[in-house]
Order: sequence, then structure tokens, then C-alpha cells
Amino acid sequence: MTVVTEATTLPIDRLETKLPDKAPLYTRGEAITEANRCIYCSDAPCVQACPTGIDIPTFIHKIATDNVKGSARTIFAQNLLGYSCARVCPVEVLCAGSCVYNQWGRPPIEIGRLQRYATENALARDPDLLKRTAKPATGKKIACIGAGPASLAAAGHLALDGHSVTIFEKRLYPGGLNTTGVAPYKLHAHDALGEVEAILGLGDITVKTGVEIDDAAARKLAEDFDAVFIGIGLGPDRFLGLEGPGTVGATEYIERLKLDPSTSLDGVRTALVVGGGNTAIDVARELALLGVPDVAMVYRKTEAQMSGYHHEMVGARKDGVRLIELRNPVAAVREGEKLVGLRVARTDGDGEETLPCDMIAVAAGQSRLTQLAAAFEGVALDDAGRVVVDEATCRTGHAKVYAGGDCVNGGKEVVNAAQHGKLAARAISASFRGA
Repeated sequence: MTVVTEATTLPIDRLETKLPDKAPLYTRGEAITEANRCIYCSDAPCVQACPTGIDIPTFIHKIATDNVKGSARTIFAQNLLGYSCARVCPVEVLCAGSCVYNQWGRPPIEIGRLQRYATENALARDPDLLKRTAKPATGKKIACIGAGPASLAAAGHLALDGHSVTIFEKRLYPGGLNTTGVAPYKLHAHDALGEVEAILGLGDITVKTGVEIDDAAARKLAEDFDAVFIGIGLGPDRFLGLEGPGTVGATEYIERLKLDPSTSLDGVRTALVVGGGNTAIDVARELALLGVPDVAMVYRKTEAQMSGYHHEMVGARKDGVRLIELRNPVAAVREGEKLVGLRVARTDGDGEETLPCDMIAVAAGQSRLTQLAAAFEGVALDDAGRVVVDEATCRTGHAKVYAGGDCVNGGKEVVNAAQHGKLAARAISASFRGA
């Protein structure tokens, strides 16, 4: 394992460290009790709902018999990012949402918390748990662009197959959104970096951070490496014309909370979050939990039309977040360099109004970075700017280039990115065997 980076440790006094853990780690007794609620379905719907296909009944049964290490191994066999997925997956709409108990009016099994219990405790006892018997070195070299979940999953599986992997990351820290963009009350940056370290220990993997790949460099990678995996995620926040003093992009602001100790909320009394997706909810909850007295989400449609998950909005309300529906942002209102409000138009056709505020966080989506992918001959983008791949192999129109994660699906979950990385790694190894 090699990590080439200017950043060696996370700075202290980051705001994220002040946020509570919203789903604390189970105790041994709590985990065994919850695991014994499971009826271990055959053809379990929870397994079908997991994008990586983790054998959920088996890992839960092992917890029930106090076999924590065996449980974690079952999880990692299908998902090398099983620890972070346990923390950040919206299990309410995936595995737990498919639990048969939902049909019987009973609380579903707490699959995410059980998965965290197994992976966190097992890795704490044995940091090398992810390691398996690596296959002999093949001499094959693969480049991964981006060090997010998709690339990390691909790199880990490729290393286990005996290949050499070099990951190029433009930021100073690897991990992608797990490190920089996941709500801190779900996963802190230092926990994300711990998972990265475990994956990098699987074999011949080198990470070069602070390295941005341009079109020319991308084409050179295709010449110098036996395969290339594109896992570049999404681009900068869209601001809807609200740029200026007092306005921040949502994902940029989450990154500052997680990594920049100079970030401060001093003087912020009223914060408005523009958007109705999960990122908007995350930012709103973070601001409320960090003590901003008045936090409201401003959404152009109704709550029923929000793309954010219902259970997340329920949690936001418990944390003190308000929702202002049927308001479309028109302009930020400033007195000189001071933000004083957000002018909005009522989408029910009832005129305009100004909502007082001293901070605006815009969570209206992110731009695409996929023009880089188009630098490779044969790689196509769809009308939404997403990289086009074969669903079974994640291979693009270029024989040596594969892609996965948000640059392919437009922005889904960490678990979807992990599955893309796994599929691509399998396909790359198969191509080397001539399969």
C-alpha cells in the first residue's frame, strides 16, 4: 500500500466532531437481541434489495451466535465497503424496507445497525480482516481516476486478483463523498479514512492524491495501463444564480464541516436551505444540530413531491428543521456585502415575498464531470451527461475503459458505487484471462 499525499492527518477542531452519532453502535447484548428477531428467510427479500447482494440472513445469524468476525467476513465477501454502507445506506428504502416484518406491521430488522456492529467491531479487533489470500501477481496494471467508493471497490477486488492498481485523486484525501460529503452525523471523515486504509491494505494499491487528470493525461493512462476505471463522481454545486456573500453550495459546505477547522457558524441565526433532496435534508439537519436557531428548507413543490427520503425528513423535523413549500428562489437579497434575505416566488401563483436569512445553502444538484470520460475514444455520454456502460460489466465503448458510481448513475448511494466497482473489477480480470 502506498499513499502519496500532502495531507497526512485530518485537522482537529472540525465542526463535524461536534455532531452526534444518530445511530450509535450497538452493545453486544443489543446486537444479539436484535439478531435473534430475524427469522432467516430463504430467498430473503432483503438480499434482493441490497445492490451488492450481501447474504444478510447469514451475517445476522452469525451475530446471534456471537460470531462477529464470521459475520463481518460474510459482509465483506460481497461489499468491501460494508462498513461505510452500514453507516450511510438508506436501509429504510433498501434491505430493511424489504424486510417481511413490514408486511406484518412489526418493526423491520435493524439491518444497518447490525452490519455496523459486525464490521466495526471485527475491524477493531483485526485491522487486517479484509485481507484474503491474494492471487499471484499478474503483472497487469490498472488506473483508477477518482478515489471514491466505486474506485476503492474496484481497486480492492483487482488487488485481490493479483493486479497492480494506481488511484489518482484530485483532492488531498481519498474516500470520495464518504470522506467529504456524507452527513457527519452518519459518518465522520476519520472513520471513512479508516475504511480506505483497510482497503488499500488488500494488495498492490497506490493512491496519488492532489493529482488532477486532464484529457491528455487520461489518454496517456489508456496507453500506459492495461485498463482504466473512471470513478470521478459528480462536479460542483449548482447555485441557481444565488452566488455571493452568505451563499454556499451544499456539498461544498458539508466538505468544509468535515475537513476545514476554520469553518464557523458564528452570527448565523436564520439559515435557508434551497432544495428538496437528501443533500438538502442533510445540510439542514447539520445546521440545526450545530445550533443555528432557525433552519428552514425552501422547496418549489410540496413535501409529497420531494426526492428526499421520507424518513430523513421525519428526522429533520425532530431536529428542528422547518419546511417552506411551494417557493421558488428568485434572488438573494443583500445590503452591500451582507446577505439579508431570499426572494422567492410562490409556485401556486400567489406573487413574491422575501424570506429573511443570513445564510443560504443551495442543494439543487451538481454539475457533471464526465467530459473527462469523453477524452477516451469510444466512450459515450447519454443525454443527461452520464457515462454509458454495459450494465453487467461497467465497460464503456472503449475496450480498456470501465466506469462506475455517480458518473454513471447520476448520483445514487455508496452501495451502488461499490457494486459498480465490483462488477468492473470482475470484468477487467476476466478480460485479462480472455474470458
